[in-house]
Amino acid sequence: MDRTQLVAAVRRGDSEAVTALLEAGAVPDTVADDGLPVLCLAVAAYDTAVAWALVGGGADPDRKLPDGTTPLIRAIEGGSPAMTEAVLGREPRLRLPEADREQLLALARHWYERGAEDELRVRTGDYGPAGQSRVMDDDYNHVTQLTLGGLTVRGGHGAILTHLEWAFRILAPVDDLVARAVAQREPDHVDWSSARWVLGERRSRETWSAVTAYRRSPDPQHRLFVLDVLHWYLLFPSSRRNSYETETAELLVAWASEGEDDPSVLADVLRVLSETDHPRSRDVGLRHAGHPAPHVRAQVPDLMLSWDTPRPPLGAAVRAALLVLAGDEDWAVRAEAGRALIAANDGSSDFRDVIVGLLRDPAAGVRARVVEAVADSPDRSTAVADALVSLLDEDDFGTRLNAAYGLLRRDHPRTGEAIDRVGPLNHPGFEHDHRVSACWSWQWEAAQ
Repeated sequence: MDRTQLVAAVRRGDSEAVTALLEAGAVPDTVADDGLPVLCLAVAAYDTAVAWALVGGGADPDRKLPDGTTPLIRAIEGGSPAMTEAVLGREPRLRLPEADREQLLALARHWYERGAEDELRVRTGDYGPAGQSRVMDDDYNHVTQLTLGGLTVRGGHGAILTHLEWAFRILAPVDDLVARAVAQREPDHVDWSSARWVLGERRSRETWSAVTAYRRSPDPQHRLFVLDVLHWYLLFPSSRRNSYETETAELLVAWASEGEDDPSVLADVLRVLSETDHPRSRDVGLRHAGHPAPHVRAQVPDLMLSWDTPRPPLGAAVRAALLVLAGDEDWAVRAEAGRALIAANDGSSDFRDVIVGLLRDPAAGVRARVVEAVADSPDRSTAVADALVSLLDEDDFGTRLNAAYGLLRRDHPRTGEAIDRVGPLNHPGFEHDHRVSACWSWQWEAAQ
């Protein structure tokens, strides 16, 4: 097979073509015009999809290059955790000799401790300001990309070091992982997310105790990181034995009850607590329903609802608190209270009147969030249906779609008109939306 086809596919970033060519017999370590294997082209371009395809198809991440490096070394120096993961390959702890593993760890640690910008200056001899931009390193997390003296690197070496340690089964001290996470002070930075992921995988009592000890740190970032790890435990329980669901719920209740001075941290405590089914959650919510910070009050409604099926009737104190929050001065608080009132399915006229009022709220954000919850609700009253009809002229496509879907679910006589007023259903970002599918199906059946 002509090598130029694979080189061209790699250069244009066509991972599907790369996979097809490899399956057809292309050599995975094909050398490009610069004398380097095509994997190095993908590494230099930060094209993780192509790198995955090449390594999965047999490209050698440990191949010695003329300058003494390897594609894996180049990926580490490039500072992209996503690229390093793609090039690291299978079972690196078994594949690589101990000396090579130590060399890779030392390289990542050197870049991290010196700092990507300073290392870039040393390597280029250019001591001017580096060009900086914020880029997404994967689908969820960002990193700073720096360019100086014709070279480009990303500042994700803390995350790379964390990933390498875990891949080589080295249990880094919890203090080190926490320090790497909070250094950037941004939860969607690669260093933060990598530390959270590794700690989420380490389910020993020692790790749990070391992480949760930071909940009393004077630095709010430390406390926010603890909450992020606890939330990760809840989202991805590894087993009943070490899920820490009960321990997490107890800790959060104590945290909220004992007091938290930082409103942002307190709001996060309540948010994560709402993901648990603790019998004192409603008491915690009631305690903070009148908090001066609106982003704290906005977390309260979710704490008021029982996880039981069917839900038991709301207590008088909870009912009263939700109704007060539904009239809050902050629109986000009103929206969350409205969603809780709908989920409670109380059926009372006072709840319905409040919900209808929120569907007509002056704030578009309230109308958008509440109609989303109302659309699938069991309330079939004329007042709610009329409020849905009134939302068909909203500027927001999602609000119009939810209003039409709600009428469809109620078999309302104006469903056809409502779907027409939504506008073209092939709206970008809604290609696989169940509400759009329901509208298409309704139109098809009506035309038969």
